[in-house]
Amino acid sequence: MPQPSAAARRLAAVFALLLAGAGAAAARDNDFPTVDRVLYVQECMRSHPGGGHYEMVNKCACAQEHLAAEIRYDDYVSLSTASNATTIGGERGGYIRDNEPLQEQIKRYRALQTRVKKACFVIP
Repeated sequence: MPQPSAAARRLAAVFALLLAGAGAAAARDNDFPTVDRVLYVQECMRSHPGGGHYEMVNKCACAQEHLAAEIRYDDYVSLSTASNATTIGGERGGYIRDNEPLQEQIKRYRALQTRVKKACFVIP
């Protein structure tokens, strides 16, 4: 049976988030798949090109470890997808932008991102 694409998994996560809401749950050790850890570090490095390669690998990996210690992987997928979905234009994006409970979760997620990056000296 073919595996769903990353986009399909993320879309499903957004719908699950909208239906169930995202709660702050205690993180389980190592529940982030290795591939997603690598993707997080790569995105962090793309977003912060100022430092040297080796330095940013370490700083971004540090941020990912702090993030994994704070939230469960399922919550991360839901929150990061919702956060990224706020940039969708039109009616679909408007639904996410106008959903106040979801916006509160997105604010908490962005604050968490800021906190873990600050802890690891990832400068914006």
